[in-house]
Amino acid sequence: MVIDVSVPQLGESVTEGTITKWLVKEGDVVKKDQPLAEIATDKADSELPAPSGGRVVKLLAKEGDVVPVRTVICQLDDAGAATTAPASPSGATAAPHAASPPVTTKSDTPIPLTPRNLATPTARRTALEQGVDIKDVRGSGEHGRITRDDVMRAINNVPRRTEPPMSPALQREVEKATAPEPRVVSRGGDAPAVTQLLNQGGGFVPPIPGLGFGAFNVPAYREKPGDQVTPFTRRRRITADHMVYSKQVSPHVVTVAECDLFKASRVREQHKDRYKKEGMSLTMLAFVVVAVARALRENASLNARVLDDAFVVFKDINIGVAVDSPDGLVVPVVRRADELGVRGIVRGIDDVASRARNGKITVDDLSGATFSVSNPGLKGNLFGGAIINQPNVGILRMGEIKKRVVVVEAADGTDQIAIHAVMYMALSYDHRIVDGVAANSFLWRVREILEKADFEV
Repeated sequence: MVIDVSVPQLGESVTEGTITKWLVKEGDVVKKDQPLAEIATDKADSELPAPSGGRVVKLLAKEGDVVPVRTVICQLDDAGAATTAPASPSGATAAPHAASPPVTTKSDTPIPLTPRNLATPTARRTALEQGVDIKDVRGSGEHGRITRDDVMRAINNVPRRTEPPMSPALQREVEKATAPEPRVVSRGGDAPAVTQLLNQGGGFVPPIPGLGFGAFNVPAYREKPGDQVTPFTRRRRITADHMVYSKQVSPHVVTVAECDLFKASRVREQHKDRYKKEGMSLTMLAFVVVAVARALRENASLNARVLDDAFVVFKDINIGVAVDSPDGLVVPVVRRADELGVRGIVRGIDDVASRARNGKITVDDLSGATFSVSNPGLKGNLFGGAIINQPNVGILRMGEIKKRVVVVEAADGTDQIAIHAVMYMALSYDHRIVDGVAANSFLWRVREILEKADFEV
């Protein structure tokens, strides 16, 4: 029997993937769960396992093709070599499906090779934001793929979207703002007409150089002997796009709390050797994730995301933990963290961190975070405001843990000086839906949980 192998759902919000490499060829005999192909998405790279053992009858897509999820890209014959023969040099096979179209959906409708299908998701988003018609962009990637860099190069060479006609008063304000010595308008706004221009069409409009925000052009780079130019990797480009998008969309506010980790450190010291013998690492990060999960249950407005004209508060608490990997920073998810104790959190963090470092992270591991925690590691610093991991509305960044002189209250009520482990925690939150009172209450509760150190270890 011929089995259709399709691109699986590669995580929420992922609608397509790029076949970067076929790991088999027509005529090969494969085992169940053997990797058939490597598929790349905007979130991660993953392998497509064989749903059954059998012989590869037909590969219905080429390396470099961009295919929607649930598209049939390969056919297997689970009866083995009895019903099919190896491919001939011309690529034809004896299978009854040899005349199938190159790429098909479940309804067997061919997918047209349109500029949209040939453009990466980041390229399409950039074109939309910049007002570039994607059909006028020439791709430089493999198989004519349109990349973000192609869109950026085309910005000054293709027609923009036609904006609504401006009133005479608005036109005069624009002319003043774009004069050789532009008038700089403060962010508070003293030119309503320019403000009106920036908000035409509703929703968020990024700052427009020369229109009330000053005019600045980045000078061209001139290579000099000894300079090292390193092209962006795919992962670095995705990260860069994500960070820029987050800073443009979310009005970031940062608040900082000082946390005395004296009791939490003692708990860790008492149990870390036992965890080590079991192959797990009991770090302060685990205690912070536990505290964050508890605080989110009590302060649900931080466990949310913004929609077009509304926001949703999630039932599940899924915490993304920033982890370094060979391809750059990734944020795998510990799901339903509020239902896990310290041991469950430690096991979950160790598992996703290990797979991230070994390049085995999957799209599902990176999807569905409702809040994020960032840990700078051993070579951290006092504190820092992290960029929100979209579509979350908050991220907590741990600072360095350092022994400091603190004032504590003795049993008799007097103040005494002691040396304790102290950490500064910085909460970045999205002021569109999170108010200062809610953010401060959440951070205060995280600190209280850590300082009391009431953990079941």
